[in-house]
Amino acid sequence: MPAQFPQARLRRLRRSEALRDIVRETTLRAEHLVYPIFVEEGSDEFTPIAGMPGQSRVPESKLADEARRLSQLGLKSIMPFGISHHKDEHGSDAMDENGLVSRMVRTIKEAVPDMVVIPDICFCEYTSHGHCGILKGNSVDNDLTIHNLGIQAVAAARAGADIIAPSAAQDGQVAAIRQALDTAGFEEIPIMAYSTKLASALYGPFREAAGTELKGDRKTYQMDPMNRREALRESLMDEAEGADLLMVKPALAYLDIMADIRRNSLLPLAAYQVSGEYAMIKFAAEQGVIDESAVVRETLGSMRRAGADLIMTYFAPQLLEEGL
Repeated sequence: MPAQFPQARLRRLRRSEALRDIVRETTLRAEHLVYPIFVEEGSDEFTPIAGMPGQSRVPESKLADEARRLSQLGLKSIMPFGISHHKDEHGSDAMDENGLVSRMVRTIKEAVPDMVVIPDICFCEYTSHGHCGILKGNSVDNDLTIHNLGIQAVAAARAGADIIAPSAAQDGQVAAIRQALDTAGFEEIPIMAYSTKLASALYGPFREAAGTELKGDRKTYQMDPMNRREALRESLMDEAEGADLLMVKPALAYLDIMADIRRNSLLPLAAYQVSGEYAMIKFAAEQGVIDESAVVRETLGSMRRAGADLIMTYFAPQLLEEGL
C-alpha cells in the first residue's frame, strides 16, 4: 500500500447494496412519473404502435378500464393525447366541451378521481393540416391560436383537468391561457408550460402514434435545438407570464438546458422523454446490445439529476410493474 494513501476512500460507501441505497443522492419514485397515453375515438380495440414497441393506442371505449389498471399499478399522473376522427382546419373538436379532449379528462377523473390528469392543450391532433394552430397562408397565426388555446384550456378545466399543459409553442400562450382560466373562474388550475420545446428530430414515432398529418415542419414556432441561451429565455418568459411548472422537451439531448433552468428558476420542472428516446432504447434492447431496465433507470436518473421534478415517460407502467 502506498505510504501516503488518502484517508478518504469513496468505495467505503459502495461496499453493499444497503450502503449504496442510504447514500443515493437522486431517487426515482412513482410520484415523479407522468404517463403520456394516446386515446383513439371510435375504436374498440387497442392498436399497437409500430414505432413504439410495447405502446398501443387506447380505445376511448376502454379508457376508464385502462385508467383503473394504471392506478392499481401505482401511477399518480397521466397525460392524455387524443386521436381525433373529427378534424378540420381550426381543430374545432379540441375546443368543444363535448369533444375528445373534454371526454378524455372526464372519463379518467370519473374512473380514478385521485389521478392527476394533465391534458395536452394543442391543436396538432385535431387539425386537418397537422399544425398546432390556425394557419394563415403557410404560417400559424400566433394571436388567433393563443385565443383558441384559451378556449380549449377552459373546456378541459370544466371537464376536471388538474393541470393545463399547453404545447403549441406560440408566443404569449401562457398569459392568454391564464387570463382565460381566471376569467372563467379557474384561478386555482395550474399551467404546466411546455416552456422549452425544441424542433427535434426525436418526435417521429409520436406522429404515427397520434395520427398527425403534418404538412411541412414546425421550425417557425418550436425552438432551434442549437440555441442554449434562447432555451433558457423561453422558460423564463413563460414563468413571467404565470406558468406554475416548466418543461424541457425532449429531455436527454437537452440536459444542459434543464440544468440551466433549474439554476435560474424555483418553479417545478418537468422533462419529457419523447417517443424517439423511448424507441431508441426499445429497439436497442431488442437487438440485445443494452440492458433495457438499467438504461431506462440511468437515463431517467440523468434527468432527475439535471433538475427534473417530474418526467413524462412511456416507460412509466413498466417501471411501476418492476417496482421502480
